Amino acid sequence: MPEDPALTLALPKGRVMQEALRLLRAAGMRLELAGAERALRFDAGDATLIVMRNADVPTYVELGVADAGVVGKDVLAEAGSTLYEPVDLGIAACRLSLIRPRGATGAMARVASKYPRTAADYLRRKGSTAEVVKLAGNVELACLSGLADAVVDVVQTGETLKANDLEEVDVILESSARFVVNRAALKLKAEHLRPLIAALRDLTGD
Repeated sequence: MPEDPALTLALPKGRVMQEALRLLRAAGMRLELAGAERALRFDAGDATLIVMRNADVPTYVELGVADAGVVGKDVLAEAGSTLYEPVDLGIAACRLSLIRPRGATGAMARVASKYPRTAADYLRRKGSTAEVVKLAGNVELACLSGLADAVVDVVQTGETLKANDLEEVDVILESSARFVVNRAALKLKAEHLRPLIAALRDLTGD
């Protein structure tokens, strides 16, 4: 009877998961997804994989349901996470920026964001008293509809901003996907996690 996988990994759905799996395999892990494309939790060989929304990864790793995981730095910052982040995987690169209608000037009364904590911290540092409104959908619409004077959102290519006559005013945070580890698991499963961390560092040059 095969042994249970040594590690449980929390991975975000979509393209980031595919890129993370590529790196984990290159680091020596045997991970197979055949027949499990729609499964949310399954044994993939050297690890049990739990597939979830990016924003939920820190919680699963912090509480020890997963030993480690892959999540964006923007999500970690918003969560106020204190997770151990031994490797910057260098994938899913983006930036979290303050965005306004092109040419807009003057004080901001209201800022909309999917990242209300990060937005509020940024505005506080800048001495702004703008109200922060949390949105879950396309936050750029808040500027276009007059709901907010600005938004804080992720930018990759900037093409969406150009198409809607918006511009980045300030970059708040440079983000990429990080390999994060539960601190208790790092001690209890050191023989599995430490070689994996070392291999990922060699691959990414981190």
